[in-house]
Amino acid sequence: MDMGIAGRRALVCAASKGLGKACALALAREGVHVTITARGSQALEATAEEIRRATGVTVTAVAGDITTEEGRAAALAACPDPDILVNNAGGPPPGDFRDWDRDDWLKAIDANMLTPIFLIKATVDGMIARNFGRIVTITSGQVKAPNIPTLGLSTGARSGYTGFSAVVARQVAKHNVTINNLLPGAFATDRLNATLASAAKAAGRTVEEEVARRAAATPAGRIGDPDEFGAMCAFLCSAQAGFVTGQNIMLDGGAYPGVF
Repeated sequence: MDMGIAGRRALVCAASKGLGKACALALAREGVHVTITARGSQALEATAEEIRRATGVTVTAVAGDITTEEGRAAALAACPDPDILVNNAGGPPPGDFRDWDRDDWLKAIDANMLTPIFLIKATVDGMIARNFGRIVTITSGQVKAPNIPTLGLSTGARSGYTGFSAVVARQVAKHNVTINNLLPGAFATDRLNATLASAAKAAGRTVEEEVARRAAATPAGRIGDPDEFGAMCAFLCSAQAGFVTGQNIMLDGGAYPGVF
């Protein structure tokens, strides 16, 4: 299916690896010119070159921390008028809520709530003026099914953003601007490895045992492939997805047990 977005411009955050990279690559395969950000310049440049060679689109790499004002300013200077915005930022470290102080909470809120809000604020009016915009934010399956106690910082901050995005999505939908969130379950990323390593240590198991347990607990019987995630992101950014907005879409291999 032709997604109808060839030639569009996208800003994809935290895209040097993992789910952000998968989203950038999927969009580039549809002919979208992408600006990608990440803190590590070496990995970012390698990803940019990989996408260029695979797709032939224009790829701009901007090294910096998207969770800071300076990082956001640099990204927006390189891509001031994106048609597509993919919000993404690494989550705070896992732990016990009893150990988190005010600074821990503020860092989590800055990264996983305020950063996507500020990026939407900076780009949404341009999308409205052009009568096309697609905003996708990578949050977490924990927002809908908070069953991992050690991820309280991430879950709390991302839940705050989820409420905000629901309000704004209804305000801008009439301008062909959509805002949706993707809620990943277990995907093969560095973030998952860190989470499973923490859980394994707490339970006295090996990381390999923890990975096997997580896969077995998923109805699909496996960990997700980031390319699957990227494909869903690309669809939500497509011309055909203009009637999908304000949604929180789980990609978890069936792990969420509810109907709604």
